[in-house]
Amino acid sequence: MSATTASAIEKETMARVSRRLIPFLILCYFIAYLDRVNVGFAALEMNRDLGLSPTVYAWGAGVFFLAYFLFEVPSNVILEKVGARRWIARIMFTWGLLSGCMAFVVGPWSLYSVRALLGIAEAGFFPGIILYLTYWFPAAYRARIVGSFMVAIPVSTVIGAPVSGMLLGLDGLAGLAGWQWLFIIEALPALLLSVVVLTFLTDRPSEAEWLRPDQRQWLARTLEEERRTKESVVHFTLGQALRNPRVIGLGFVYFGIVASNYGLSFWLPQIVKGFGLSNVATGFVTALPYLFGAVAMVLWGRHSDRKGERVWHTAGAAFVAAIGLGAGALGVSPVVTMALLCFAALGIFGALPPFWTLPTALLSGTAAAGASR
Repeated sequence: MSATTASAIEKETMARVSRRLIPFLILCYFIAYLDRVNVGFAALEMNRDLGLSPTVYAWGAGVFFLAYFLFEVPSNVILEKVGARRWIARIMFTWGLLSGCMAFVVGPWSLYSVRALLGIAEAGFFPGIILYLTYWFPAAYRARIVGSFMVAIPVSTVIGAPVSGMLLGLDGLAGLAGWQWLFIIEALPALLLSVVVLTFLTDRPSEAEWLRPDQRQWLARTLEEERRTKESVVHFTLGQALRNPRVIGLGFVYFGIVASNYGLSFWLPQIVKGFGLSNVATGFVTALPYLFGAVAMVLWGRHSDRKGERVWHTAGAAFVAAIGLGAGALGVSPVVTMALLCFAALGIFGALPPFWTLPTALLSGTAAAGASR
């Protein structure tokens, strides 16, 4: 095959794969992230109705991640064994059911229980998608692809924050509080999409009838060559990967990034509400940092791919996040605080695309499945 022909097949194949998978995966992650953090908006009314203190609310929000942490590695290993299509559909169905059950919590212990079960149900979804993307995209494409996929994080708040604020206005409809309607209505898309996943996703390129035979062959060969190249340098088992100092180091880096992200997600609505705004206005103002974050995520991921550099792109963005959050905590004025949090969002979300190329560049196979988180 000539270089010209190979280049044409590469462009056609990657364009078709991107059009087929990325918009749908963005939609799925949009719903996942919205169901994960909508408790931040529900708290504007739920905490008062149920008599929840800030400490109880914080434990309720955080216990999700403890359960998620404990079950995500087994979940991702199962995904590799049974296939992404069936396992992602299972995840979406169970998290949709449990997200809707949040409407019926009555106090601290029911809040803790449902949030923990939601973490177990959703465990493995995000790292599973990251693993799934390695089945379809060569390394040179991954920062921009991960950036495009993960743009669902800030976009879910850009769109979801105003919608959540308005759903709180349904207070009293059919005898339910506004925060109950918020959980019920925002759970429905996950249940519907779980069915679509079964019919739409394809597990591997070799099974993709929507690609031409030469495109399937090129993609499968390219990904296999990359896998062999990585494993010729070093091949980790799952246990070795989880004990590897570089994997552990990446875990600490990601802990810092994600702690900043969820700290913003869970507390920003209450911070903005404290400015004296209505629920609807709070939704629109809360969306502003995430709008900046969505732009940063796409552009920074593309810049990382163009330069072929990952470490400093991750570190530089994390430094920007630290400056913005630290200065924003000073609380000079509402306008200055929001400007600094928008600056922080540039770093928080800009760090994610280049970061997620690092573990997938180091690991493959079951090791990647277990350590991709």
